[in-house]
Amino acid sequence: MGCIDCTHIKIQLCGGKDGEVYRNRKGYFSINTQVVINAKLEIIDIVARWPGSAHDSTIFDHSRIKTLFEMGRFGDSVLFGDSGYPTLPYLMTPLLNPTTAAEHLYNESQIRTRSTVERCFGMWKRKFPVLAIGMRFNRIEKALVVIVATAVLHNTSIQERFENPNVDAYNAIQQLHNANAINIHDQRQNLFLDYFHK
Repeated sequence: MGCIDCTHIKIQLCGGKDGEVYRNRKGYFSINTQVVINAKLEIIDIVARWPGSAHDSTIFDHSRIKTLFEMGRFGDSVLFGDSGYPTLPYLMTPLLNPTTAAEHLYNESQIRTRSTVERCFGMWKRKFPVLAIGMRFNRIEKALVVIVATAVLHNTSIQERFENPNVDAYNAIQQLHNANAINIHDQRQNLFLDYFHK
């Protein structure tokens, strides 16, 4: 079905008696946001409400996506997660101590597949730097709305790219690549004639 992981979205401390629960293990204040992504790097499920101190597996245990899997709503679909998640019939995590060749191949495939979620986080935070730099709202609820809104906009941009690929941009890149290849070929020919021709 997809890959699952959490990412920390930086926020400014809002104060109050519960302010410290937003401090994550890296020492800054954040919202620990869980997402499930598909092969197109679209965010197909998001949970953006837990403080930075919450563990990824705790967020998953209380999520709707886990409940739906437990109810059998997704048939034999599976999720790929890192070792911070429990191993469940529908949640494939890496083996901690692989010994056989098959186990090593499984781990390699699992890690490569799961790396797409990290690419998605990178794209999402580059498109919307406020997610990486940090939000300065006086209420946490406003930050949660921004997180979800940017996820929707991220999906919209991906869908637009898949539905309407920019052929002109692709052609321009190809022409530039071809021109560079010809130029490199000419330079190599000159090198042959100048230095290696007898």
